[in-house]
Amino acid sequence: MTNVTHPFDAQDPQQRTAAIAAAVKAIGQKDLIVLPTDTVYGVGADAFSPQGVAVLLAAKGRSRQSPPPVLIGDMQVLDALAVEVPDTARQLAQRFWPGALTLVCHAQPSLSWDLGETRGTVALRQPDDELARHILRETGPLAVSSANRHGQPAATTIEDAQRALGESVAVYINDGLRGHQQASTIVDCTATPHRVLRSGAITIQDLRGIVPEVLDINDPDPTDDEDSTASSEGTASL
Repeated sequence: MTNVTHPFDAQDPQQRTAAIAAAVKAIGQKDLIVLPTDTVYGVGADAFSPQGVAVLLAAKGRSRQSPPPVLIGDMQVLDALAVEVPDTARQLAQRFWPGALTLVCHAQPSLSWDLGETRGTVALRQPDDELARHILRETGPLAVSSANRHGQPAATTIEDAQRALGESVAVYINDGLRGHQQASTIVDCTATPHRVLRSGAITIQDLRGIVPEVLDINDPDPTDDEDSTASSEGTASL
């Protein structure tokens, strides 16, 4: 891994360009970056690099049983990473992406990635943050989790992230205070009807305005199949 850098201040237009270039280079070298999202700061690795994902989980102190979600820069990437995506899931994505909604879908079985114990699923989100999406379009899909050690509060400033992750991260990108928005709502789209796995910024009323049959997190589970989806814990605070 390259030596840790001082944070780039992406609020400065010149440093913003340099920050994006540094992030792309670091991801190409299988290093970690910390980037802003629309919720909190996230720590990211190349989603297609088992080494990068392993380093991310180790930096956070998380196990393979808590796979990270994957952030994407464009909605079209959904079909490259997921299969058997129901029309209802697409309707939710079209309404709430970019935004604080994570959709758990069946992962493309042909992809050579290893995000952990996903049970054949992948949690996808397109963040409502222009800088994050710019970086994602340059790097491709990133495995991203909140930029903190497991059990600690999510990082809402770049200083929080640096204190938590230190030299395990090659590039820190500062874009001001985060945390003004709740974490994303997680919806399991591999189940019928879809089910909220974690409540967040998108309310159940919002979801049912698009897909009326979505089950709330507290509704009885008609299938009661605990192994049907990946754990929602990997998406902590994002």
